[in-house]
Amino acid sequence: MNSEFSLIYPDLSTRNAAYAGKNIADISDDTCEQLGLGYLLTLKNSSLSEYFTTDAEVMRYRTEGFYDLLDNPDLKDALMSVIPILNDIVELRQLDADMSGTTESYLYSITEIELYISCVEKLNEGLAPIREKLKSRSFKAMAERVKTLCESDYYKELNRKLTELTDRVREIKSITVGVNLDSQLRPSSAGVLSINSEQFKSGELLEKILRMSFKNDEYTCIAALVPFGRGQSENTKTALSYAFYSAINDVFKASVKSWKMIVQSYVLDNTDFLIKIMPEIEFMVKGSEMLRQLKERGYPLTVPEIDVSGAVTFRAEGLYNPSVAEQIAEEIVKNDVVFDEEARIYVLTGPNRGGKSVITCAAGIAQAMMQLGMPVPADKMIASPADGIYIHFPIGAEDTIDKGRLGEECVRLASVFDKVSGTSLVLLDESFSSTGAYEASYIAAEVILGFCKVGCRVIFATHLHELAARIPEINERSKEIGGYPVDSLVARIENGKRSFRIDREKPDGKSYAGDIADKYGLSYNRIMQRIEASSKEK
Repeated sequence: MNSEFSLIYPDLSTRNAAYAGKNIADISDDTCEQLGLGYLLTLKNSSLSEYFTTDAEVMRYRTEGFYDLLDNPDLKDALMSVIPILNDIVELRQLDADMSGTTESYLYSITEIELYISCVEKLNEGLAPIREKLKSRSFKAMAERVKTLCESDYYKELNRKLTELTDRVREIKSITVGVNLDSQLRPSSAGVLSINSEQFKSGELLEKILRMSFKNDEYTCIAALVPFGRGQSENTKTALSYAFYSAINDVFKASVKSWKMIVQSYVLDNTDFLIKIMPEIEFMVKGSEMLRQLKERGYPLTVPEIDVSGAVTFRAEGLYNPSVAEQIAEEIVKNDVVFDEEARIYVLTGPNRGGKSVITCAAGIAQAMMQLGMPVPADKMIASPADGIYIHFPIGAEDTIDKGRLGEECVRLASVFDKVSGTSLVLLDESFSSTGAYEASYIAAEVILGFCKVGCRVIFATHLHELAARIPEINERSKEIGGYPVDSLVARIENGKRSFRIDREKPDGKSYAGDIADKYGLSYNRIMQRIEASSKEK
């Protein structure tokens, strides 16, 4: 039976293409962490960056599976029930590799078959009640495959033979050893005469009294072998134990060695597909749990329309940031974000804590989730795959000692241009905040002009209102070099309060410094109030 089954690739060609480095998106684990997606979806057996794809068919295949998991909670339970057994098989194989050719190795093969049968039966029991409810190609194929395994004649025969062999092996309680002596009563040769289903009796008087029998038989010891008595060195004991062990090993080879071949020729072919997809199971289950939590809190999820026309597209209606939604109690504000031929690049301005960073990350998370094959956090979305998501967010000062803060920012951003293409998504948040407004606006304008030439989708969230004011100038320069246009997004203030709404409009030119000063009690009026209140208390 073909062991190339996958929950995340619809066929061998798409899987092999991914393994060869084709149709994958450059979205790093660090990018996921900074966007907030790493907080939502944490994996133990693999990295999230391994699952990003640019193949629309792969995305659709996974989306089917995620909805099966959402619609059938018992499916998750069935999958998770076999993970500990599969982990035991993996551990057993590692032990087996260290003891190849030994009796333990042969016995491990029996244990592996036992685990295999237990795994298949448990999975079949879990899938049987929901088999007809499954709709995805991936889980329908898995359920059918497991059912076929359980109903196969070979599987039934394997189970029967395993029972017989297990009974025989586990019945072994002792061996009878024969030793030939020479004329001087010295051992000249020794060997195993028989394998017994009973343990021998010590032959001591007390034991005979306890069992009310003074009769000696073939299972009564008349003299203990000296190395297992007191006063013998460990080397002597080890030598005799090894001799017995080697003899037993020879005996077992005849009856157990053939089972090793069964493991290799049959069991490995039929369990490897489960072991290989263990990381895939974790990815699908953890991803579905993240989606389930959003649904249970009343947040919408939508299957994105994947634009494969070759156009660079991103149109999201009712977009929200799921990382923020998970952490707040009140209803989250949703926004629309549209990249089109009139705006591939946005300069996003507005007050501090007005939602600029939230919506910037939301766009990145939605694109990333689409390329994981998940439904996305929006009312509606159509987007083309990105070959990579590149971010430039504020970081710590660990790399600023030699370069300085501005130098570090410039080095990081320059490296983005080594990778970015027209299909990329680039997200910048408060870049160049470490220098003065004039220098920052100048550098930022040059950077934006570079992105205009590349033609990638960009959101530049910034406090630099001077930069937003330069958009007409940047667009003139972009037109001269055949670049794409820039437009403005504004985080709105309504009735003096942050609305967290993001609108596509020209900036009003406000720096919102007064708003910030008032919020933290540092406006003139707020300062006067504090002084007056303090005077009254005195």
